[in-house]
Amino acid sequence: MYTGEKVKLREYKKEDVKPAQSYVNNPEVKRLLTPGIPFPNTLEDEEKWVESLSATKDVYSFAIETLQDNKYIGGCGINSIDWKNSVALVGIFIGDKDYWGKGYGTDAMKTLVKFIFEQMNINKVKLNVFSFNERAIKSYEKCGFKIEGVLRQELYRDGKYHDDILMGILREDWVRADDCK
Repeated sequence: MYTGEKVKLREYKKEDVKPAQSYVNNPEVKRLLTPGIPFPNTLEDEEKWVESLSATKDVYSFAIETLQDNKYIGGCGINSIDWKNSVALVGIFIGDKDYWGKGYGTDAMKTLVKFIFEQMNINKVKLNVFSFNERAIKSYEKCGFKIEGVLRQELYRDGKYHDDILMGILREDWVRADDCK
């Protein structure tokens, strides 16, 4: 378990399955999270996903829980690691809309980045974000991420094409930026 100022990152539990399925099937969350066809997840799919989690792979998934009331509100994790080049690809979602825009996602990402740099000896953390997700872009910038590239019109959503923005943070930048920790 890794603790920030507002949240802790912990393992997924069986009791997280139903709220997780509800969160990822929320059309607004799915719109911001999934690049593919926004098809609903079944309860069985979510159960299988939680059961498949293991720290023995190069994928590390954390449940995000509030410190104030120990409520599961979303998830984050490392989706892949390039050990040779020391790069981790991360993702995050806050599924409970009551916690949007209140700093919980920013705190969770700061906690995840700190874990990656301090515990895994990774040099760079990167992520993708859709251009219309302005709230997330601002949050990532607060965490020290910089825009490194734009894949123009990479995503078709809501009847239009949108850019996929690539963002990253280097360990050396994180070390220098006290407000990122």
